[in-house]
Amino acid sequence: MQKRRLSGRRPLLLAVGAGVTVAALAAGMTSAFAATVFSDDFTDGNTSGWSKSGGTWTVDGSGVLNQSNAGSELARQFAGQTSWTNYSVQARVRPTSFGSSSALVGLAARSTSSTKMYRLALLGSGRAELQAVNGSSVTAIGSASLGIGTGTWYNLRIETSGSTIRGFVNGTQIASGSNSLAGAGRIGLVTAYASGGFDDVVVDSSGGGTPTTPPPTTTPPPTTTPPPAGWPTPTGSQKVDATIPVSGTFDGGLKRYYGIGDGGQSESQDPMFELAAGATLRNVIIGAPAGDGVHCEGNCTLINVWWEDVGEDAATFRGGTTYTVDGGGARSASDKVFQHNGSGTVYIKNFRVENAGKLYRACGNCSTSYQRHVVLDNVTVQNTDAIAGINTNWGDTARFSRITIVGDPDRETSICVKYKGVPKGSEPTEIGEGADGVNCLYSPSDITYQ
Repeated sequence: MQKRRLSGRRPLLLAVGAGVTVAALAAGMTSAFAATVFSDDFTDGNTSGWSKSGGTWTVDGSGVLNQSNAGSELARQFAGQTSWTNYSVQARVRPTSFGSSSALVGLAARSTSSTKMYRLALLGSGRAELQAVNGSSVTAIGSASLGIGTGTWYNLRIETSGSTIRGFVNGTQIASGSNSLAGAGRIGLVTAYASGGFDDVVVDSSGGGTPTTPPPTTTPPPTTTPPPAGWPTPTGSQKVDATIPVSGTFDGGLKRYYGIGDGGQSESQDPMFELAAGATLRNVIIGAPAGDGVHCEGNCTLINVWWEDVGEDAATFRGGTTYTVDGGGARSASDKVFQHNGSGTVYIKNFRVENAGKLYRACGNCSTSYQRHVVLDNVTVQNTDAIAGINTNWGDTARFSRITIVGDPDRETSICVKYKGVPKGSEPTEIGEGADGVNCLYSPSDITYQ
């Protein structure tokens, strides 16, 4: 399995525009916006920011944190703040040996001391169990027999919201219950008479359970600017033989850029533009072939960018928490236009899409199962199967306002398609569509048919 890089450790990542402050996070991370506030993929080769208690911990050459002392009664690594209350923590966990059926490798949340925590444990018996641990007293909140084995990666997630604690393995809830053991505390990686590896640790500031949605203040401000009526005429053309890296602002002056890849759906194609965190791409026409379009490696802004013929994807968002597409358009996307692999929110406004499968898709089988959001405003849609696809089991949301659908008298365009997200290597299952007030957020007045 190829390791997904999260750009090293990011202790506090705040979502731009979410109104979240460091002080608010320290007071309990109570914002309804799902900001990624901590992540570590150990690619820096160390455990800076973590505190060890027991065990033998090392980071190997592939950027995996390993605890190798299977004889250790209880080995732990802790990170975060003791004041954290409602949050979701997830990590990839790989047991490598179990000393007994009760031995465990797992993930912890709301740890108030080295022996008091909520723990999602993979047990040597093959079960996964969500536990309230207070010293030698261990209370099972719930469990499931999953045939847990050594040498296999499992995606574990614990969600805490008030007294409600939930545990997930590979995106499937295995336990949920009410428990008052701890109202706040740090995150942890844990083994007991076992050895294992840990990777891709992510903490979101949203509470678990009921999917959290961006507050009204995250909706783009009203604008009277309509999406453009047609595609612009290029001021010139430039063939591109290798990916163009962008940091800061790149203004293409509405020149057409083309020449990467084969114009097909192969996921191995290079992007035309690769945007560093904080970069802006503006006034660019992307012709065919365009490879994998635009990659945003962190927060990015795309202004007046046009895709004449989408190949694999028009743009892929990863590594950041806030991505904005303002103006422009895309057409001829046999699959999707915008692919959202990272965490946070994608804003799409003043945009038009024609002849596409989906305008937006929250990844349903990436190696890390983030909660993702999209906010769409002032968008014109024509001959497109679906506007947005999200994973409701991970708490994704899609908000729609001022959507105009052209040439669809039979109302065949799906506004919001719901999927059940799955682990990498599997295929998500479509489970429904339509407004529900929780994940798919719009009213009839938000959709206009022409």
